[in-house]
Amino acid sequence: MKITLITVGKIKEKYLKDAIAEYSKRLSRYCKLDIIEVTDEKTPDHASESVEDAIRSKEAERIQKYIKEDAYIITLEIGGKQLASEELAEKIDKLGIQGVSHIIFIIGGSIGLGREVLSRSDYALSFSKMTFPHQLMRVILLEQIYRSYRIINGEPYHK
Repeated sequence: MKITLITVGKIKEKYLKDAIAEYSKRLSRYCKLDIIEVTDEKTPDHASESVEDAIRSKEAERIQKYIKEDAYIITLEIGGKQLASEELAEKIDKLGIQGVSHIIFIIGGSIGLGREVLSRSDYALSFSKMTFPHQLMRVILLEQIYRSYRIINGEPYHK
């Protein structure tokens, strides 16, 4: 299985880079992992809805360049479906059984994803009704994908 993370913005903090590197290394025995960062747009304070829409559209354009036609797209959205770790593992496993060989997870920028990306999504996933920094979300997502593979393979994981 190939797993791609398409994310908006760069990671600046060393501790987040270290965590991402650690989970990337751990995942290498289960899947081919690719992390693609697209440039984020500066959002002015108190931006109007139309300005935010324009920013999301620009970021969506950058994201869409990396979306492969045959990939299964999972977008991270506050309004998406919340799953237990076991349910995410089951989802990943079932996709593989159904012949999906490439899953793309998309993490938007600080103001979310553009309509162009949301309309291409096959599945909307939410980790919480709470808002997390998108840089931290990358670490959380990688940890959950890693945990999913541990569950799929019947290996121990922390409950």
